[in-house]
Amino acid sequence: QVQLVESGGGSVQAGGSLRLSCAFLGRTSTRICSGWFRQTPGKEREGVAALNSDGATTYVDFVKGRFTISKDRANTLYLEMSNLKPEDTAMYYCAALYSCWLSPTERLRQEIYQYWGQGTQVTVSS
Repeated sequence: QVQLVESGGGSVQAGGSLRLSCAFLGRTSTRICSGWFRQTPGKEREGVAALNSDGATTYVDFVKGRFTISKDRANTLYLEMSNLKPEDTAMYYCAALYSCWLSPTERLRQEIYQYWGQGTQVTVSS
């Protein structure tokens, strides 16, 4: 049973920073594809950043240079967010797929991923 447990959301002023964490529990693998997605009320969930099983990273344009995705050896996924903007306000979700390799066009597509965290709220005030 795979479980993704998120933490690290909160409220911050514009220009501030936050780090989101997502612990992968219940299964170990060296070939994990993972990503961060976000959703605001009334909108579809959108991909923010992805970390492929080969270590390649992919970012959506509006976070490039501000967000960094990484994973440690304990299989905890991180999203370092800096220079946050009010439009970054959303519920953030981590996602994972095991035994995979994703093409660049697949990595930010939510339907690809099998496991999801419960979500953590990020609120950025102006």
